[in-house]
Amino acid sequence: MKFNHLIQINDPLNPLIDPMSREELWHGLVLRAESPKLFMPHLDECRLEDKSVDSVRRELRYGGLVIRDKVTYLPQIQVLYEVPAQGNIPESRMSMTIEEPQDGVLFVRFEYDDGQPETADSSEAFYNEFRRSAYQEADIDTIRIIRELNEDKGSIH
Repeated sequence: MKFNHLIQINDPLNPLIDPMSREELWHGLVLRAESPKLFMPHLDECRLEDKSVDSVRRELRYGGLVIRDKVTYLPQIQVLYEVPAQGNIPESRMSMTIEEPQDGVLFVRFEYDDGQPETADSSEAFYNEFRRSAYQEADIDTIRIIRELNEDKGSIH
């Protein structure tokens, strides 16, 4: 399943939305990678390994399930999550890319690729639609949490 969607961060025409700088947004996206328990309460543990300016390897534990992945940073632009095939888990990728079509108008594009070919099977299509919806809700929550942390000024830096 391949899937992507945009979430608007700043809207100069909507005074009810507090604007966020690219740097604040970037720090929030990195925080999601390096402190994922803030964003995923069902996550039991996250261990960071081989942390550098460009990337970090993580070990995520959900009960008995352990997932290892690598997160790569393209500073101020993109956070890329890559999960190699492991056990019953197929290879997959997810990225969060900051887009700025106009000065100060920020979006985040979330892109998912589970490495599987698109199928016409109706049960698989139904499952994929459910996953798309769940991913989109999780991404909306990610931006909401980044906004809340920004309001606290200092929680995100």
